[in-house]
Amino acid sequence: MGKVCLVSLGCPKNLVDSEKLLKRLAEQGIGYESDPDSAEVLLINTCGFIEDAKRESVDEILRLAEGKGLRKLVVFGCLAKRFGDELKREIPEIDALYGVGEEEKIAAFCGSVLQSSDSIHDPQMLSETPYAYLKIAEGCDRGCSYCVIPDIRGRFRSRAPEEILHEAENLVRSGRKELILVAQDITSYGRDREGYSLDRLVKDIASISGDFWIRLLYLFPASITDELLETIRNEEKVCRYLDIPLQHTEQKLLRLMKRPGSNDQFRQLINRIREAIPEVAIRTTLITGFPQETDEDFDHMLGFVKDMEFDRLGVFAYSREEGSAAYALKGQVPKAVRKKRRDRIMEIQSAISLEKNRKLVGRTFKALIDEADSSVAVARIYSQSPEIDGVVFINRPNLQKNTFVRARIDTAYDYDLKGSVAE
Repeated sequence: MGKVCLVSLGCPKNLVDSEKLLKRLAEQGIGYESDPDSAEVLLINTCGFIEDAKRESVDEILRLAEGKGLRKLVVFGCLAKRFGDELKREIPEIDALYGVGEEEKIAAFCGSVLQSSDSIHDPQMLSETPYAYLKIAEGCDRGCSYCVIPDIRGRFRSRAPEEILHEAENLVRSGRKELILVAQDITSYGRDREGYSLDRLVKDIASISGDFWIRLLYLFPASITDELLETIRNEEKVCRYLDIPLQHTEQKLLRLMKRPGSNDQFRQLINRIREAIPEVAIRTTLITGFPQETDEDFDHMLGFVKDMEFDRLGVFAYSREEGSAAYALKGQVPKAVRKKRRDRIMEIQSAISLEKNRKLVGRTFKALIDEADSSVAVARIYSQSPEIDGVVFINRPNLQKNTFVRARIDTAYDYDLKGSVAE
């Protein structure tokens, strides 16, 4: 029986693509093996978004290439789409290269070199977690100057709502307790489907029977509607958590990034959201050291972070990407300055996060158990998204993974919390 080993790198959207490929392979009678030494085909779904991600992908390709032996090595995804010719030239051990959305071709290649089996019915998932990423759209039309995603993944396309709902029902039926809606820009969902919007999709998913959470990631700030905020406030299954990448706060830099907004407009947006949704947790991401960012621009952004006191915040030092419109901009900021500014914002945010967490001490929340052993469990409350935010450590034996409990917060740290089960 033929088996593949699949390594999925990069963002949750890549993970969704990888698991769909495994499902397609399972339908062909091809199994999955987590150990590369036990597989006949090695698959790597690469990321090519920023420099660090590209480096990680290349390192993983080299690692598998070194010990591939007689196995076939297949590289696909964003990095393969952007730098396929260069990869093939520099790493001749690669047997096949595919871009994004070429799962059918990859499956055909695997089928041509592997022996199938009639005994495989259900695909093995790469992530055996209580949460699952549900991709609702592909591509992007925003055209941000620092980003090459539209060139890699194409124009924005909403998935059919019936397809998404069917997948959501299957995930809930399989025991997943949290569905995380992802896309490059989920607020654009439905613009290419007359009469169907993100808030309607969220309502339809929330109507599925079962005890589960819905979490929304990557909302474009200029497209957050009152209807969406009302849905988040009123639907009990929807986490009061918004991930809104602002990227910068100064209009001059935002225009260079080809993004709308300004410092004042973003302040109004955050205040509007907090007024509409009590106890909402807001996460944002910022970029430091974008071309032509001055010390004054950075100080204004730092002041914004101090004033708005985000619940969650991530910062990227600007990555100069070949093929992006920003690559040729004048006034490139030295890497050391980009990183110093990033570290300064994170230093400020650490203090904000600690103070926010201290206000949770003594309160009780519904919490999802992500991991558990004989002594401690790792859980999350509504304001903690998996993999990017903090967690709640609960020192209690015999808690069950993939279940909800009532957790009382006892101790606060910069990003994590410590709690106990509320009796």
